[in-house]
Amino acid sequence: MALSVPGAMADHSSLWCSVIVPVYEHWNLVPALLACFQAQTLEEDKFEVLLVDNGSTDFSPPKSMPANTRVLRWLEPGSYAARNGAVQEARGQWLVFTDADCLPRQDYLEQLVRKAKRCHSSRTLLAGAIRMRPSEMRRSAYEMYDLVKGIPQDWYVSRGYATTANLAVPTTLFRKLGGFDTSRYSGGDAAFCRKAVAEGAELVYVPEAIIEHPTRTTWRELATKARRIKGGQLTAGSTRQRAVWLLRTFSPPVVALWRFMRTKEQPVHYRLTSVAVQLRIWGVEVTEAVRLAFASPPERR
Repeated sequence: MALSVPGAMADHSSLWCSVIVPVYEHWNLVPALLACFQAQTLEEDKFEVLLVDNGSTDFSPPKSMPANTRVLRWLEPGSYAARNGAVQEARGQWLVFTDADCLPRQDYLEQLVRKAKRCHSSRTLLAGAIRMRPSEMRRSAYEMYDLVKGIPQDWYVSRGYATTANLAVPTTLFRKLGGFDTSRYSGGDAAFCRKAVAEGAELVYVPEAIIEHPTRTTWRELATKARRIKGGQLTAGSTRQRAVWLLRTFSPPVVALWRFMRTKEQPVHYRLTSVAVQLRIWGVEVTEAVRLAFASPPERR
């Protein structure tokens, strides 16, 4: 791991958390992310931000960065491998995971700190809320879909897992459990959370700790994400788990369509449009399953 340190912090012992952000071909999004962390209500000397380049062809970190920000490079492919690598350099008591395309609200870290203090447990995982941020353009069908589907972190937590777009884990617990499964390009966060819960940890939803995620506006963005997720489902985990996912892949997405039509947060025409887009994505998932069956490499973007 190559390490770049634009600024040094005087006292590492007071660091509450290390924010870990894997970056693959998305350095153009990093300045907005860093601006959000600079605006945090939590004091700058209470946290650090670790940006982990994961083999980008265009490695272009910002020329100037806050003193509490470091750039690392981890060449083993996959965001979970990059996150594990960054943990080796992390100095905070907690690890806060998010993504390069996320935008934390000003009190995001402070809300996590408050919840962590109330939990009084080194065996508690905190999963914050994720809100979709629409673009200022005229809504495409694909943006309507992303708004309707969203990233329902509360629903995930009720089922025993959370996404690394907004997840905080005590550093000692993360290291004890061995970190994320680096063989995965998708689904490693869910697998880690389930493993932690099985080992006696508690997964707590923190609705006040909010990360905003820009909506995807093009078909290519949605299809790429669908292929990456499907690869994570069909190429990792136990044989039984892969078999279940394969069966689900070739079954109509009835549950997703039902959830879309039941939601009240978006207009009816958004929901109907989302149903049509989901059926198109189903076609992508089936095609991807066939492609992977012939030992093609899984999508990592």
